[in-house]
Amino acid sequence: MASYIELVKWEQLWAATLETLYMTSISVFTTFILGLVLGLLLFLTDKGNIWENRTVNVITAGFVNIFRSIPFIILIVLLIPFTKLLIGTILGANAALPALIIGAAPFYARMVEIALREINKGVIEASQSMGATHGHIIFKVLIPESLPALISGITVTAISLVSFTAMAGVIGAGGLGHFAYLEGFQRNRPFVTLVATIAILILVFIIQFIGDYFTKKTDKR
Repeated sequence: MASYIELVKWEQLWAATLETLYMTSISVFTTFILGLVLGLLLFLTDKGNIWENRTVNVITAGFVNIFRSIPFIILIVLLIPFTKLLIGTILGANAALPALIIGAAPFYARMVEIALREINKGVIEASQSMGATHGHIIFKVLIPESLPALISGITVTAISLVSFTAMAGVIGAGGLGHFAYLEGFQRNRPFVTLVATIAILILVFIIQFIGDYFTKKTDKR
C-alpha cells in the first residue's frame, strides 16, 4: 500500500484540486448570473407574462436550446478559436472558462425558467394590482419565491461543472481531470487515477451538502 501512496505526487494533486476549485467557482458564479438573466428572459417574454414578446422569446429559446444540446467535449473544440481570441491560449484553467460557462448557462437557464413557472400566478397578479413595477415583481416576488429551486438548480449545475472541468482537463485545461489523465492513465497508474477520482467525489459531496443546506434554509414551506 505504501508503494502505491508513494506514486501519488501530492503537491501536484493539491495544485490540481485548487485549479478545479478555481474553474468551478468562477464558472458557477458566472453561470448563475447569466442563467438567471436568460431564465428570466425566457419566462417574462413568454405568452401572458409581463414582457410578452414572441420574437425575443424565440431567439432566446433558440440560443438556449442550441448550446444546451451540444456535448461539452465537442463544445470545447468548437470554441477553440473564440477561446484563443479571448484568453490568448487554449491551455490552462482560464482557457476552460468560456466553454464551461457557455455550456452550463443555457442548462441553468432552463432550470430557472422551470422554477419561475412553479410560482403561483396569483402572487404575481396581486403584486401587479397593487401597482408594483416590473423591477419590484422580479426582485421582490419572482426571485424570492423561487429561491429554493434556484439554489437547488445551481447546485446540480455546479456538480455538472465539476465533471465538465474533468473533461476539459483531458485536453489540457488543468485540474483533477488533467492530473488523472496525465499522471494516472497515461503512466498506467490506476491508483493515481483512483485518488484523483476520490478527490472529485469529495468535492461533489461538499457542493451537494452546501446546496442542500441553503435550499432548506430558504424554503418557507
